[in-house]
Amino acid sequence: MALQWFLYVAAAVATINWAKSLQTDRVVCFYDSQSRYREGLGKVEAPGDIEASLTTCTHLVYGFAVIDGGNYKLVPVDEYQELDSGKGYYRAVTSLKKRYPSLNILLSVGGLADPVKDKYLTLLESEDNRKAFVSSARTLLRQYAFDGLDLAWEFPEIYVKKDRSTLGSLWHGFKKTFGLASSHKDEKAEEHRDGFTALIRELKNSLRPDGLLLTTTILPNVDTSIYYDLKDIVPNLDFVNVLAFNYTTPERKPDEADYPAALYQAGNRDVNHTVDGTIRWWLEKGVPANKIILGIGALGVTWKLTSDSKISGVPPIEADGPGEAGPQTKTAGLLSYPEVCSLLPNPNVNSQSTSHLLRRVTDPSHKLGSYAFRLPDSSSAAGLWVAYEDPDTAGYKGAYAKNKGLGGIAIWDISLDDFRGVCTGERFPILKAARNHL
Repeated sequence: MALQWFLYVAAAVATINWAKSLQTDRVVCFYDSQSRYREGLGKVEAPGDIEASLTTCTHLVYGFAVIDGGNYKLVPVDEYQELDSGKGYYRAVTSLKKRYPSLNILLSVGGLADPVKDKYLTLLESEDNRKAFVSSARTLLRQYAFDGLDLAWEFPEIYVKKDRSTLGSLWHGFKKTFGLASSHKDEKAEEHRDGFTALIRELKNSLRPDGLLLTTTILPNVDTSIYYDLKDIVPNLDFVNVLAFNYTTPERKPDEADYPAALYQAGNRDVNHTVDGTIRWWLEKGVPANKIILGIGALGVTWKLTSDSKISGVPPIEADGPGEAGPQTKTAGLLSYPEVCSLLPNPNVNSQSTSHLLRRVTDPSHKLGSYAFRLPDSSSAAGLWVAYEDPDTAGYKGAYAKNKGLGGIAIWDISLDDFRGVCTGERFPILKAARNHL
């Protein structure tokens, strides 16, 4: 009888794990804890300001922890803010599971939060450094009741190749020949790839006894073919968040504004710089669809327009670097969705002045995305072009994830969504629209 009961329980556990492995409705919600330092209406403090999203999220990814460059341990960005010895935000967030018992809460490391990038590579070069990281990660996760760890590893970005005249190409070739040109090439790329593979294997072995999740987040514009040995790492990951946005940004292309997160290719644009091109690459590499999470950026990307920009506003369009920082996010070239809303005509909002407003252009093809623009002139504010995610475009991407049989969607991040409901009265509209189409 005891043996029969054991076999029954084992079969039940195996069935649950098998069902989880085939899950296609994950809703992964990233929360950047640094948003608590924003001013005014943009300040997002967990747990209170994000709790309304948790009936929609299946996973909450709390970002971002970093690596201590001295000992390679996993540590908070700000110990006073996060640990029990200070304000205790880690504990406050993981305590949300008492009210949302089906919610998985992960701690993410990296995510472009750390200005010191080299240590993410040097950690991979040493078995001792990896052991220090793995041991500290397991301790921190268990101490603060996290359900797992997300690796948003800070690998070097691919640089954009500049268009050069014949003379410029000759000069660049001369500089490269004599070692005068800067290069983004990672001379230890193979070693770093193998080290990352080893790190994931070692982490999984450490976290498995406690049933803790291990995921990775692929940051935009990283050469996945170099740093990710998919056949070896994917079996040790519960799922992979593929952030399919920021293909074009004012930092990468300051003189040309274009769609940063198009769903499909249009014109002669690079198919690899689209959501569909990215996801098809992962599928063609043999990664199971149910382990791929489609990452959607709840944000707007902005450029300044000049008198030389096209009157129509149709991209690609000549530009002059990043647009001015928003009043809440205070980052040039970036606007949260509520900041974008404040620049669009809204019948629910009375505005005494319309000179600052943008002309909105929607996408009936469901392929490219929404954008809005304002041409510069002497009587209005400066010229601006912004491509942004809204509930409509997020819904298209949610439907895309469903049609491809993907494991779900991820919102990066919910602090940039309309968490107060100022646009239409609905809180977290981008998150909910994407979820409703899964």
